[in-house]
Amino acid sequence: MTTGKQSVRKLDSNYMQQYDAYVERQNRKKRRLIRRLVLFGVITLVILGGMTTYHIQQRSLHAEKTDEYENLQAELADLKKEQKNLKQETERLKNEDYVLEIARTNYFLSKEGELIFKVPDKEPSY
Repeated sequence: MTTGKQSVRKLDSNYMQQYDAYVERQNRKKRRLIRRLVLFGVITLVILGGMTTYHIQQRSLHAEKTDEYENLQAELADLKKEQKNLKQETERLKNEDYVLEIARTNYFLSKEGELIFKVPDKEPSY
């Protein structure tokens, strides 16, 4: 018996050569499989990242458009109110008495024998 490191000698037979070739083929298959899986994983991550980015952009665009729509709806309601008021004003302006009343109040026109005094709007301070 020898002390120290013992080594086992490999047999050089036809069977062992075939077995070594089989093991080498299996190792290459395993490496190719791992490479394909890694490539598939990277492609999947890139696609998912792109889809996530697109989704986030679309959500922000939708939020902007929703805000703009709400603002335009409010503006439309204001314009409809203004249009209604202007139509009422045009109907009133067709009345001669109303036009004369506006001329009297805004332009200080008076009827014959009438005196107009301008009164300040503010209270005097003491």
